[in-house]
Amino acid sequence: MDVLRGRTLVGTQIWDDAVVEWESEHITYVGPPRPEDPQERQAGYILPGLIDLHCHGGGGESFPDATLISEVAGAAMHHRRNGTTVLSASAATMEFERMEFVLGLLAQACEADLIEGIEIEGPFLSRERSGSQNANYLLAPDIERAERLLEAAGGCAWAMAVAPELEGAEALVEYLAQRGVLPAWAHTNANSTIARYMNDLACALLESHGKTSLGHPVVDHLFNAMREMNHRAPGPTVEYLAAARLNRVTVELIADGVHLSNELVRDVVEILGPDSIALITDAMAAAGMPDGTYELGGLLVHVTNGVARLRGGNLAGGTQCLIDIVRNVVACGVSLPTAVLMATRTPARVLGRTDVGELGVGLRADILLVSPELDVERVYRRGCLVE
Repeated sequence: MDVLRGRTLVGTQIWDDAVVEWESEHITYVGPPRPEDPQERQAGYILPGLIDLHCHGGGGESFPDATLISEVAGAAMHHRRNGTTVLSASAATMEFERMEFVLGLLAQACEADLIEGIEIEGPFLSRERSGSQNANYLLAPDIERAERLLEAAGGCAWAMAVAPELEGAEALVEYLAQRGVLPAWAHTNANSTIARYMNDLACALLESHGKTSLGHPVVDHLFNAMREMNHRAPGPTVEYLAAARLNRVTVELIADGVHLSNELVRDVVEILGPDSIALITDAMAAAGMPDGTYELGGLLVHVTNGVARLRGGNLAGGTQCLIDIVRNVVACGVSLPTAVLMATRTPARVLGRTDVGELGVGLRADILLVSPELDVERVYRRGCLVE
């Protein structure tokens, strides 16, 4: 039996003095201190383990560029040691057969409990909004190719990125709903009409195929790699904000102070609240590494002062871990409970997971101990100390 005592996130509130007890892989008690509990209190905070829905690598290793399971493990363990106890790996647009190979490798990583899901980002994305995706390999939506990618992922893919304006997107979204895979709106040049229509269609299809347990579609890194909002031509972002307000989409935010301004992050959180926002890293190989040149989906990425860019200047993923994102969101003026919920409970719901994302009796013992400054001190995953 293991026990931690101190300031603890219980539900949506920080309890000033609470106990978390676990045995083996599961939490057995969360609540007020009992006579038998230790007197020692942790100085910082006891939080649920963090959940990152969108990550391309870290610790010097890149998921899309990996050739060995050990390289996938290197990236996954970097994030795990920094407090992310559930990690979904994201592929990237590359030569098609290469994508199939990478997805097969990531499926092996799922079986080995290194990662806990895959998002297939590419190749059905907009050339006009390709961002750091390799435009040479972008394709129109194609069900046969989508099937090949899902088969390569071995049942581990929970989402596939789609630019909703592309010809063939409707048929692809229906196919994904049949397969129980969420569409992730991404790298899109859609206007507001198309964005709204396609999200409504996806919600209806998920419901009609009995997939309501999956929730609703996701928006990959809202605002980034999509048409900008204009008061006469609003584009997709305002539609996704409206849909999130109605609980019909979950929006991802890369709240690292680089991809989005801190003021925008604060305002979006105040508009939507934590239940429709998932904080993500969009991290690539340079996360946790010094400045230099790295690779993302076969493209060279130059990192200067912690900012990753392609040669042409496009941002090329993040270089932080999820606890860094949480810390930055708190610095934006968002409360600690709200910031943590967007990195735990909300992404757990997106994945359809009820065993992680909170501290509660019977849930998996994924526990993060941080300092008062939100620096990682200890990480427990499945009840075991991560080293």
